[in-house]
Amino acid sequence: MTLSGCGSVRPSPEVQLTVSGCPRVTQCRLERSAPRSNGDLNAVLDETEAAWAVCADKVDTIIACQERDSEQTAVLTQRPE
Repeated sequence: MTLSGCGSVRPSPEVQLTVSGCPRVTQCRLERSAPRSNGDLNAVLDETEAAWAVCADKVDTIIACQERDSEQTAVLTQRPE
């Protein structure tokens, strides 16, 4: 009996593992508001713009991470046989 480690058997193909280290996509939410004056409305506008900026930063971070993963995957799959 010849064991595969002792013969001239072709090695098994290399397995490519794909692990995404990107953050999870989560919903962006705005708080409910019921402004009663122009001052309240201005405050709500400021809060909404700040929340929008935080959400946009989250989305940009995830997109950048996914693009890095795609670039790395492309490099790994273009290896010569």
